[in-house]
Amino acid sequence: MSTITEDTLAVILGGGRGARLYPLTKPRSKPAVPIAGKYRLIDVPISNCINSRIYRIAVLTQFHSVSLHRHITNTYHFDTFHGGWVQILAAEQTLQSDDWYQGTADAVRKQLREIQTADASHVLILASDHIYRMDYAAMAEFHVARNADITVAVQPVHKKDASRFGILKVAEDGRISAFVEKPKEAAVQAQFVSRNDPEKPFLGSMGNYLFKTDVLIDLLTSHPDHNDFGTDVISNGIGTHAVYGYNFEGYWQDIGTIRSYYETNLELATEKSPFNFYDPELPIYTNRPILPSSLVVDSKLKDVLISDGCRVQKAEITNSVLGLRSVVGAGSKVINSIVLGGDYYDGATLRHDAIPMGVGANCHIEGAILDKNVRIGDGVIIKPFPRGTDIDAGSWVVQDGIVVIPKDVTLMPRTKIAPE
Repeated sequence: MSTITEDTLAVILGGGRGARLYPLTKPRSKPAVPIAGKYRLIDVPISNCINSRIYRIAVLTQFHSVSLHRHITNTYHFDTFHGGWVQILAAEQTLQSDDWYQGTADAVRKQLREIQTADASHVLILASDHIYRMDYAAMAEFHVARNADITVAVQPVHKKDASRFGILKVAEDGRISAFVEKPKEAAVQAQFVSRNDPEKPFLGSMGNYLFKTDVLIDLLTSHPDHNDFGTDVISNGIGTHAVYGYNFEGYWQDIGTIRSYYETNLELATEKSPFNFYDPELPIYTNRPILPSSLVVDSKLKDVLISDGCRVQKAEITNSVLGLRSVVGAGSKVINSIVLGGDYYDGATLRHDAIPMGVGANCHIEGAILDKNVRIGDGVIIKPFPRGTDIDAGSWVVQDGIVVIPKDVTLMPRTKIAPE
């Protein structure tokens, strides 16, 4: 494995409002959104760094960052004699600037002093809302072998998806000659064909960039109006520096919308899950709460990803994810749904007339996402809406037809949320 990774600082972008993941991002930042029952999105890039022997990791935060700070602080501890660290760099007002982050590149620009302090020869910029397993050391070896100033991780893109990604024109030797952000016109797309593959003729940016540190500093300081990496920094750098595309053909999923979040989680609950959380050599790390084993009593479960500390009693659960401390009452059905569970158990502190945390008895929950600490009264019915439907009713939200119950919300018994 290349030693360059040990001289690399990883910077994970954890700022953005995450508006497309609302209301999951109403109480938390996007990197802190739970995934696959017991993990957080931020666990993926941090774990990839650790598995690639990158042990100096900075996470840039800005919006709703308390739960993200708590998770990182409680999870990632290196040995006293190790020298590695995971550091949080929060947006702040200074004598030089009273603005918050204006974009991905601007976020890094505002933390250049901390980046220089790390005294690393290379800086790896990573997004925090993707699911994938990647060996950054292999990318670093590619970068060094070509004496690249910037290396962009790229992935084959289907022709029908070209308008959703930043598309790069890549030569046979890997050098990037042009970049276009989300091209919609067929004539423009035709100019960016980089692969001899009729189904996936394009190469799209994964949002992962490896820079020589001095090149990164020069590009950010010489163009203070360049606030985005893709459309500004990379596009500008192509004309002045050696910029290469590193091809990655493994599983990669952008968790940028409620729809992609929902579908990705449900895929993880199937026997043919496209992403392996069980890899013993390259694990995905997370916080390990001390919880009892899950209890399932007289229930029917099919394709269910179930986390620690759950209690399921005389229920039917199909193609669903149950997060930590999830509770499903007797006679209830949970179908094609994500139950994020609870931050705590509350049974001993309830009033006699209070609705307990979790899904009550005789409920029908289908096509839904239940955020943490929700209380679903007995007999509640939730069913999906047609795709494309968006509703904000306060105590419940529909995003692209998926019903989302926000964190800490209580639904009274026999509430019905379904199309007319």
